[in-house]
Amino acid sequence: MVLAQNIAGNITGVDRYPGFIDIFNRNAEKFNLRDRMKGIVGSMDDLSFTNCEFDLIWSEGAIGSMGFEKALNYWNGFLKKNGYVAVTYESWFTNERPAEIEKWWLDAVPEIGTIGQNISIMQKAGYVPVAAFTLPEKCWIDNYFIPQKRRQEEFLKKYAGNKTVEEFIGFMRREAELYSKYKQYYGYVFYIGKKI
Repeated sequence: MVLAQNIAGNITGVDRYPGFIDIFNRNAEKFNLRDRMKGIVGSMDDLSFTNCEFDLIWSEGAIGSMGFEKALNYWNGFLKKNGYVAVTYESWFTNERPAEIEKWWLDAVPEIGTIGQNISIMQKAGYVPVAAFTLPEKCWIDNYFIPQKRRQEEFLKKYAGNKTVEEFIGFMRREAELYSKYKQYYGYVFYIGKKI
């Protein structure tokens, strides 16, 4: 919605979960943006658009599920010449880090790399790097970990005794604990590239 309020073009939102698309479309209606925005159910690794259709592909917090290199290569075909890709991706801030956090992230995102490595991947995928900047800690803490705490408690109460839910919440709490301990070694980085 913020993007739509700051650019003049049309926006197509894609998510594999119909409930999220319903929210997207309701928000477009609420902000009087329905004439320029539409949400569709789909997967970012199986898009139904034509080649060179878009000026910009924007993905925050999702590219890791597809793979940074794979997604950049795939999405390149949907961008017009001189179009942009703007993504956030988990990245190492240092070349070396404690084994505990390295194992955690390699299990979660096997191809996690340093900022320099990711810029190199972007270049090989056919983009000129325009910017790469780290997101502030508050993005993780205020917008991710803190809101999770309340929801975790609600979830545990709703599904009391469910081992799968307990393991999932345990995983989420471990992630927050590790971030607090090792945040100087990694974080989300916003990468912007221009298609050649």
